[in-house]
Amino acid sequence: MTWIPCLRLARWCMPAIAIVLVGTAPLAFSQDGGHAAFDTDHAFDAGSRIALDAVTPVQVDNLAVLGKVWGFLKYHHPLITAGGRQWDYELLRVMPRVLAAPDRAAGDAVLRDWIAGLGPLADCAPCAVPAQGELHLRPALQWLDDASLLGAGLRADLRHIYLRRPATASQFYLRLDAQVGNPVFEHEIAYENIALPDAGFQLLALFRFWNIIEYWAPYRDLTGEKWDDVLRQSLPRIALARDRASYQLEMMAVIARLHDTHTNLWSSMHVRPPVGQCRLPVKLRFIDTSAVVVGYREADAEVATRLQVGDVIDSVDGVPVAQLVATWRPHYAASNEAARLRDMAGRLTAGACGAIRLQVRRGQEAVELTAQRVPAARQAGPDTHDREGETFQRLGDDIAYLKLSSLKRADVAAHMAAAAGSRGLIIDLRNYPREFVVFALGSYLVERPTAFARFTKGDLGNPGAFHWTQPVALYPQALRYAGKVMLLVDEVSQSQAEYTAMALRAAPRAKVVGSTTAGADGNISTFALPGGLSTLISGIGVFYPDRRPTQRVGILPDIEVRPTLAGIRAGRDEVLEAAIAEIRRQ
Repeated sequence: MTWIPCLRLARWCMPAIAIVLVGTAPLAFSQDGGHAAFDTDHAFDAGSRIALDAVTPVQVDNLAVLGKVWGFLKYHHPLITAGGRQWDYELLRVMPRVLAAPDRAAGDAVLRDWIAGLGPLADCAPCAVPAQGELHLRPALQWLDDASLLGAGLRADLRHIYLRRPATASQFYLRLDAQVGNPVFEHEIAYENIALPDAGFQLLALFRFWNIIEYWAPYRDLTGEKWDDVLRQSLPRIALARDRASYQLEMMAVIARLHDTHTNLWSSMHVRPPVGQCRLPVKLRFIDTSAVVVGYREADAEVATRLQVGDVIDSVDGVPVAQLVATWRPHYAASNEAARLRDMAGRLTAGACGAIRLQVRRGQEAVELTAQRVPAARQAGPDTHDREGETFQRLGDDIAYLKLSSLKRADVAAHMAAAAGSRGLIIDLRNYPREFVVFALGSYLVERPTAFARFTKGDLGNPGAFHWTQPVALYPQALRYAGKVMLLVDEVSQSQAEYTAMALRAAPRAKVVGSTTAGADGNISTFALPGGLSTLISGIGVFYPDRRPTQRVGILPDIEVRPTLAGIRAGRDEVLEAAIAEIRRQ
């Protein structure tokens, strides 16, 4: 971007709430669309010049409506869907006037004037029609007719725009992937050089994220939150964040309210508590509500830390673990509690390099010890729960074992040939698959074409609508595995691992053994947020053929088995043991 000074300034002052706003006058854009405005508008390259010391309830009301209207126009107004405005900067232009409005009626008047400035709508021939066919979700546009939210004039303006959309299904700010169908977000500028704090760009981040969820998130109905409330409640905290770290934490808290393990502020994990680049070189796992040592990340870690497998950590530097979990919870995005505690376990001992004090339960004994945090970057090994050793193993003469963390698609045929004749095959998904093997492996397990999933996809012509697709199926090949199939899962089974489990459990002799998975499925779609931040969403909905969800629910086991503290101390793999017992059961 070229940095140029603002050409014209206007100033509003509201001393009673210590607010200073500086905005630019609208530029004289042509009405013929095209991308020229997007490419040549540099009015806010150096910042929004919006500074806030407080926000009043009226301002929160008006900003919430602004955020919704801005997002609606972004995806529905023909001029904006054609790239005819730098729409982020148009938000920053109108925001000072909205903030200065003394009441809701005045706020509506500002928005009506803003919309009028986009020019008259051309005739649409043909005009778009509401989404047709088998729909999972319809656009959530009831608010366009909500008299308690919008005045009559603004309602009419927005309804007019909705009805006069051209039927051409195209969007400037995204397209749908040609193969998978998940959104590919485009022209969402990161503004990485903006100096923070900047209330205008911080609110832009909130509005961008909120509206992407509102119109393009396939699981927006599964958040467990009222999405309008999330917008209103987050506005003051985002607008008034006083530094870069605070802004990132507040955005992280907003994102966490989507309750999707895929979705996080991935650019900013270093600010998520606990902060620090060092940790103890041990592997921790929550067993029920207890943080338990289950292994080591360095060869000498047992001696160096004096922690033993099976130790329960009750407090860290004098703070009970239960209190840490409660304090950190707002910043840990997760589809379910199993995934949230998994992620907290990985960070529980994080902090500055140096000493850490622990209160530990070892059997019936309480132990206090001090250990040394070491750089996390030097600690090897992913937190998988599969069996050590080769990708394919024989567990006795009658059982074959295959783990997907190291399985190559090219080796599937050889491994399945080696498994032939065994009484049962254990496929371990307590990991993230190395390669996509759903069809290569699944074809050995089914007798006939077998549906295992169906998707929902967005609609460029009707933002917020999600259509059902036809089911996806496994197809058998000549060589079929005839034994029982046990699929091992737990909280580290996520996304591709969950999709693989969905597919393979469709086999007639397959059962899922273990505990609830992470509950995040569907190809991801990434996008930037102001300040050089980045996040993503689950881009398509993934369901069973009968339309039951997996999002947030996870892959529920047929045989539920959870590790126990006694089993960990004894060095047992109780999930694997249960699978073996089921195979050998007459």
